[in-house]
Amino acid sequence: MASAGIPPVSCSDEPPCRSAYREVIMSTSTSNQPHSLSPALVLLFAFCCGAIVANLYYAQPIVELIAPAVGLSMHQASLIVSLTQIGYAVGLLFLVPLADLLENRRLMLLTTLAAMACLLAAGFSSAPGIFLGLSLLIGLSSVSVQMLIPLAAHLASEATRGRVVGNIMAGLLLGILLARPVASLVAEYFGWRAVYFMAAALMLGILVVIATTIPRHAPDNRGHYGQLLLSLFSLLRRYSTLRQRALYQGLMFASFSLFWTVAPMELVRHYGFTQTHVALFALVGAIGAIAAPIAGRLADAGHTRRATLVALVLAPLAFALTLAGPLAGVLGLVLCAVLLDFAVQLNMVLGQREVYALEQNSKARLNALYMTSIFIGGASGSAIASPIYENFGWPGAALAGAAFPALALILALWHGRRAAGEQRLAVGK
Repeated sequence: MASAGIPPVSCSDEPPCRSAYREVIMSTSTSNQPHSLSPALVLLFAFCCGAIVANLYYAQPIVELIAPAVGLSMHQASLIVSLTQIGYAVGLLFLVPLADLLENRRLMLLTTLAAMACLLAAGFSSAPGIFLGLSLLIGLSSVSVQMLIPLAAHLASEATRGRVVGNIMAGLLLGILLARPVASLVAEYFGWRAVYFMAAALMLGILVVIATTIPRHAPDNRGHYGQLLLSLFSLLRRYSTLRQRALYQGLMFASFSLFWTVAPMELVRHYGFTQTHVALFALVGAIGAIAAPIAGRLADAGHTRRATLVALVLAPLAFALTLAGPLAGVLGLVLCAVLLDFAVQLNMVLGQREVYALEQNSKARLNALYMTSIFIGGASGSAIASPIYENFGWPGAALAGAAFPALALILALWHGRRAAGEQRLAVGK
């Protein structure tokens, strides 16, 4: 029996659904007509996204400083990163869908306030269990970035949506990439705890920005939280595009996270890098941020599939360079950082553009499913990073890092061939 106000699920890109799942359908209080975002507001969205997502990455280049200070072994050091990403994945799955249910700005303020409190507590923590628990909560409370991106996509017109998302994602990637050099520099001169205090202060500033500049966006709720979560399974089952893009990017992000967990260890142990040198290395990797606006324009121009294949080829190639003759050293690692960051960001924006186009009133939930899969991949990559590196060194880590995107490439080619075959059959009928 149908629930009042909750229409039945219709399946658009796959055969008709066999079950009687109902989806929570939201209509926003703002107009569904295309909006326009001023360049200044896009810049603010990008800044907020970059500043918030940086919370997930400050620890990566300084885990060797944090681990002994809080009582963790070197084999356990990458747990700091992986638990933060697991927390982020949990927040994506259970908190981000609330953006289709509750007023967005208030929800972002609450999660950002929680992030500030957790970062502050982590800066004072010295017990391994407490610190790891706070790492999980830092990830969980930093999900407001994934409420901002769908909001921007909603406010942008169809013709400029890819470009707007690409520009905001450039800010997000810069946050990811600049978090590492900033953390290394601050830790070098003020100690690793100062990194967490600095991040907490930045969250205070973001609270002010969100409260004073981000538009209100209040969905018209026709369901409740349980129905909202249930609708996630319906969306995942309904859209093959969502499943495929989430899988490709999850594998890419596993590779990305493994690299940025292991590369600082390799540079410090075998090339004598200080934290300042690691910071410069990470800063060079930030060149990859140029992929985001490029990806947005390619997607708007209809080149999504070709650009996706380019990204999936570049990522394993980046790791292969570090094992090849004269590039098997610092230069190879620098090239790997730039190419890998470029490839990961290119594929992410292309995927987001496709996913956001699936259903107008479910952008937050679609984004939650897409990003949850990505950070499950990222947590997996960082979790295996330390054990692989400690046992097999950089060659083992490079081979593992290349295997993830290589698998994504094989799957993308297979999916493309299968889709082409189905299209030929449809034309033949």
